[in-house]
Amino acid sequence: MELQFSQSPQGLLPAIIQDADSSVVLMLGYMNKEAYEKTCAENKVTFFSRSRQTLWTKGETSGNFLSVVPIKIDCDNDTILIKARPHGPTCHTGADTCFNEINKPKTETFLHYLEQLIVNRKKTPVVGSYTNHLFDKGINKIAQKVGEEAVELVIEAKDQNEELFLGEAADLMFHYLVLLVEKGYSLNDVIAVLQERHK
Repeated sequence: MELQFSQSPQGLLPAIIQDADSSVVLMLGYMNKEAYEKTCAENKVTFFSRSRQTLWTKGETSGNFLSVVPIKIDCDNDTILIKARPHGPTCHTGADTCFNEINKPKTETFLHYLEQLIVNRKKTPVVGSYTNHLFDKGINKIAQKVGEEAVELVIEAKDQNEELFLGEAADLMFHYLVLLVEKGYSLNDVIAVLQERHK
């Protein structure tokens, strides 16, 4: 499969960027062969700017990069679909998308959305953020918090208070995600282990 850059005007092909978790379309840009190869090599979306006639990596100024998950090519080999995880708003206006839509994840992908927010906090700390407070304390404190939340969940499991039980379950899940990020792993890594065991 070879993209038809040579068959298109100015050697540019449209590239649709879609959130890998929510499936919301984030933006449309254009790529020449060099931009496409740079995107594949660095796993960060790079376009060709038609106004400036140069390559530009989305987020190189703002820090709001688009991390590539998979890249798909259409049946005619002349349109690119990139599923990506955005590191902040995609549009230069500050909106989630260039179509002024709210990029809200589906319920089943919310954990991945939350995980990405935690990753963003680690990469770009926010003053007063509880998540950054945990990262600042280091791995020992984070692991300790996971243990504490697990014990609290066990205690609530013995009672019949639904609100307290679910609250503790949510606390444990959040701190577990923070621990995964701090260790350099992801939910998908854990899911892969579960899938392997399921065989």
